[in-house]
Amino acid sequence: MNHFLLPGGGGGGQDGMALRFGVNSMEMLINGILKAGGNRNTLVCKVFGGAAVVPSLGRVGHENCHFVKQYLADEGINCISHSLGGFLARRVRFWPTTGRAQQNLVQDTQAIGRQEEAYNRRETEAGRKWAKEAISDVELF
Repeated sequence: MNHFLLPGGGGGGQDGMALRFGVNSMEMLINGILKAGGNRNTLVCKVFGGAAVVPSLGRVGHENCHFVKQYLADEGINCISHSLGGFLARRVRFWPTTGRAQQNLVQDTQAIGRQEEAYNRRETEAGRKWAKEAISDVELF
């Protein structure tokens, strides 16, 4: 199972930041399945998401939908079920042993928007704090 925030970019690193990007996250997922003994010729998927939940994020959901469809076509992976787009967030439950997936649409998208904005504020503040600490520890010689 995979969850990414943005379709592409972010470099090829394997850190947590890089996995926010679909292009990196999908590669890690597929390579992990193949490494565990999966067969590329029998891979299938179910795709959920791409909703425009947070208006301030612009067309990210739409871009994620386009990305994942193109990625799966390029890789020759059959999508056997999908629920994409719209304006409501989704909660997805997945049972890997059977392949069963369940989706619930989240009606309170305003709460999700508030959570996303609070998260962005925390990340921004943490980045500023880290930058200040890094600068204060610089030793010139």
